[in-house]
Amino acid sequence: MIDRPTIDRILDAAHIVDVVGEFVQLKKRGVNFLGLCPFHNEKTPSFTVSPAKEIFKCFGCGKVGNSVNFVMEHEHLTYPEALKYLAKKYHIEVIEKELTKEELEKQNERESLLVVTAYAARQFSENLFNTDEGITVGLTYFKERGFRQDTLKKFELGYSFEKRDALSKKALEDGYRQDYLVKTGLSIQNEDRIFDRFSGRVMFPIHSLSGQVLGFGGRILKTDVKTAKYLNSPESEIYHKSRILYGMFQARKAISQEERCYLVEGYTDVMSLHEAGIENVVASSGTSLTQEQVKLIKRFTPNITILYDGDSAGIKASIRGIDIVLEEGMNVKIVLLPDGEDPDSYSKKVSNEEFKQFLHKNETDFIRFKTQLLMSEANNDPVMKANLIRDIVKSIAVIPEAINRTVYIKECSTVLEVAEPILYNEVNKLRAQKNFQDRNKYPAAEDLPVKPLPVIKQVRQEPVSFYSEREVIRLLLKFGSTEFEKVINKEDGREEIITVADYIVREITSDELDFNDRVCAKIFADFRFHSEQGLITGDSLFVKHEDPEISSLSADLLSDSHELSSIWKEKQTYVETEDMKLKEIVSDAVLKFKSDKINILRKEIMLQLEEAVKANDTERSILLQKRYANLSVALGLISKKLGGRILL
Repeated sequence: MIDRPTIDRILDAAHIVDVVGEFVQLKKRGVNFLGLCPFHNEKTPSFTVSPAKEIFKCFGCGKVGNSVNFVMEHEHLTYPEALKYLAKKYHIEVIEKELTKEELEKQNERESLLVVTAYAARQFSENLFNTDEGITVGLTYFKERGFRQDTLKKFELGYSFEKRDALSKKALEDGYRQDYLVKTGLSIQNEDRIFDRFSGRVMFPIHSLSGQVLGFGGRILKTDVKTAKYLNSPESEIYHKSRILYGMFQARKAISQEERCYLVEGYTDVMSLHEAGIENVVASSGTSLTQEQVKLIKRFTPNITILYDGDSAGIKASIRGIDIVLEEGMNVKIVLLPDGEDPDSYSKKVSNEEFKQFLHKNETDFIRFKTQLLMSEANNDPVMKANLIRDIVKSIAVIPEAINRTVYIKECSTVLEVAEPILYNEVNKLRAQKNFQDRNKYPAAEDLPVKPLPVIKQVRQEPVSFYSEREVIRLLLKFGSTEFEKVINKEDGREEIITVADYIVREITSDELDFNDRVCAKIFADFRFHSEQGLITGDSLFVKHEDPEISSLSADLLSDSHELSSIWKEKQTYVETEDMKLKEIVSDAVLKFKSDKINILRKEIMLQLEEAVKANDTERSILLQKRYANLSVALGLISKKLGGRILL
C-alpha cells in the first residue's frame, strides 16, 4: 500500500495538462484545453482539460476524473498501478507498507526476474542489429520475410547467438544470478553446466500490458535440425502463457479506439498486420485460446474478430475458441482467409487497402461459419446434420445474455431450416443441466421465450432523488470554503464567518438526514468532519482523493459544460453568475434536499399505513397519520420558502 504523503506528492506533481498531453493533442481554449476524446471516436472535440481544477471531462462520452483516473482509464491500470506509472514519470520514490519477510522475498524475486528478462531483451536486440552474426543470420531472415526495420524495433525483436552458452555466460559476467536465469527459462542447468535455451533463434519478447518483458518466443532458423520450430519460455513466476497475448502491449490503445480486436495465431501475423495499417491485433501464440486471454481482450473491447488460415484441419483444432469467446459474452466474428494463406502471407500478397476490404467484406457470424465448415462433411446425411445442429446449439447455450441467444437462435433457424421452438427447447435443456450451470455459473434455463413470460409482481421502490444530493455536494465542492453569512456570537459579541460548508452541514445534520448515494455520503462525511473541527476544505482534496469513486464524482460535479465567452467578457456584458446569488442557490438546494427526504418518508409512511389498516391496528394508524400530517406541514413550509414551488 502506498502511503498518503507519497500519493500527495504524486498528485501534486502530476499536472493534468502534461499527463493528458502525452496521449491527446490539446489546444488552448480560454482557460481550458480542448482535444479529441481518446475514449471514443469523435470528429468534433468535446474533451476538455481544466488546469485550474486539475480535471478532465469528455462531454461526449461522459468520462471524467483527475490525472490518476485518466491513466487508469487510458492504460487500463488499477489505482496503485496508475500511481506508480505517474511516480515513475515524475521521478518520485514510491514508499509502500512494510511487507512480511515472505512477501518481501516473493516481491524481490519477481522484480529480479523482470530485471533479468529486460536485460536479456536488450542483449538479443543488440545481437540482432549490431553484431555480424545477428545481421547476417537474424536480420537477413527478417528482411527476406519482408519486415521493415521500424517494425522489428517496435516489437523489440532480437537474436540469440548460435553458441550454446553465449547469453548465460554474458549475464553471469554482468552480475546476474544463475538461479534467476534458470527460473526465467533463459538458461537450462544440467548438473554443473548451464546453457542457453534459445540459442540460434530469432527472438520475440512477450510483453505485459505495461510493457515489461515477461518471456520470449524463439524461432529456429536452421531447417536440418530435429527441434521445435518455435520455442516459448517455460511457465514462471512472471510468465503464464495462458494469461498473455502477444502484441497486446502494442495493440491496447488501437483496440480501444477501434472498438475491435483481431485475433491471429502467430507472432509474424501480428507484425504483418501492423505493417498493413491494422494495429488492433493480438496473437494467441500457437496455444489454444484460454478464458484468461479472452477476458484480457474484453478489458479493452467486447468485439473480437478471429482470423483463420485457409486450412480446414487447423480450423477444426482451434474452433473451440469460439465457444470460449461466446461464453464471456463477447461479440465474435470470423474471417476465413483464402486456401493456403495466413494473415502474414496474405497481407503481403495484396495492398493494405485490399486487405482491409477483404476483412470487412468476409466477416461472418459463428453460425454461418460453423455451418459452412461442417456442412461439407455432412453430405446431406440426416444424422451428421443433426450432430451439426447440436454442435451449434451447444455454442448458443453458453452465451450469457438471453437477448443475444434469441438473436442467434433465429439466425440458426433460418440457416439450418429448423423450427425456432425446437432450438429453444434444446438450448433450455442444456442450460438446465447442473453440470452446465456449475461450469458456466449462469442462471437456470427459464430465461428463453419458449413459454409466455410469467407475470412478475410489481415491487414498490423508494423514489430516491440523487439529483438534489449531488447538487448539495457540488455546492460543497465548489463553494465550501466561501463565506455564506456573518453572525454575531452571543457569548462574546464577536463577528463570526459561516462558510457554505458550515451552513449545509448544520442544516442537514440538525435534521438527522442522510444521503442515499453512497459516494455522496462519503464526501459529506469528510466535509462534516472538517467543519466540526473548524478546518477549511478545498475541492482539490476530493479531486485528488485516494478513493477513485470520490475523485471521479468530484471531477464530474466540478466540470462546467459552459463558460462565458471571451467575446461577451470583452463587451463587458452583464451575466449573473452563481457567485452573485450564492446564498439563494445554497438555501434553495438545501431546501430541495430536505423536501426530497420528506417525500421519501411520506411514501414510506403511506405503505406502513396501508399495512396497519389491513391489520386493523387503529393505534398505529392514528400515529402514522399524525406523522404524515406533520411531514406535509413541513413540506408546505419548504414550498413557501421556495416561492410556492410544487414539490413532488
